[in-house]
Amino acid sequence: MSSFPASVRIVEVGARDGLQNQSSDVSTLHKVALIERLCDAGIKHVEAGAFVSPKWVPMMADSAEVMALIKRRDDVIYSTLTPNVKGMEAAIQANANEIAVFISATESFSQKNTNCSIAEALVRAEPVVALAKENGIRVRGYISCVLGCPWEGDDIDPSRIADLTALLLDMGCFEISLGDTIGRGTPGKVTRLINEISKQADVSQLAAHFHNTYGQALANIYAALASGVSVIDSSVAGLGGCPYAKGATGNVATEDVLYMLEGLGIETGINLDKLVDVACFVRDTLQLHIDSNASKALLNRR
Repeated sequence: MSSFPASVRIVEVGARDGLQNQSSDVSTLHKVALIERLCDAGIKHVEAGAFVSPKWVPMMADSAEVMALIKRRDDVIYSTLTPNVKGMEAAIQANANEIAVFISATESFSQKNTNCSIAEALVRAEPVVALAKENGIRVRGYISCVLGCPWEGDDIDPSRIADLTALLLDMGCFEISLGDTIGRGTPGKVTRLINEISKQADVSQLAAHFHNTYGQALANIYAALASGVSVIDSSVAGLGGCPYAKGATGNVATEDVLYMLEGLGIETGINLDKLVDVACFVRDTLQLHIDSNASKALLNRR
């Protein structure tokens, strides 16, 4: 086990993963405002949209418009999710400077989520990664259900995740985000998982994407940090959730992560007060629920 990293890169997923399953509509201009406010708070890496079927993910149907309207900053990564070549072509047109491909750690979730096997999902990803490389766009890989699956339970073999991580890195992904999609992981499992993956990949190529369904996300992030991970996916105000996990409270809140990191003396470059203001925007303007203990506590002190 290594010491904590001196700095952590936060990948803000609220504008994509956080919003995509919301039942209430969020306008294009409000999405743009959300992304720009996040960047004003110091976020340097933001998921700005997804080029997926509007039939299945209607909240992301305006991703091209969102990408066109954002006031771009040279020092910010604007990423989009691109499951296939059509989505990749749209991401190129939208001037995304990073894209993400995704697979599942379990066959059951893969079939339910993308209507294909894991092997088929890897085959689908290959031309997407190749096209991205041709256009100088870096690719991030997501693996979902690394610590539990709604259909296959919580005993996911870490060696399977290690093998999938190696396959995505060999394909050309620069980083792999490990998703506890239904939030059932615990710190011990996180440590074992990262130790296993480190046999095939450098820990610097890993990111933690933990949901907070059972209140374990911060503890799991702590375990990941102690294992050398220095990239954390999180969502402002705790926006998000998994449609396949009943009662899932969604992504860990960026404010909660930031509060913990500041307490550990770990640099992020993000202003916590400004981030809480973004959470207020989510609550007051977007009329969405704040699922963030840090925001609630800090707002009560004002």
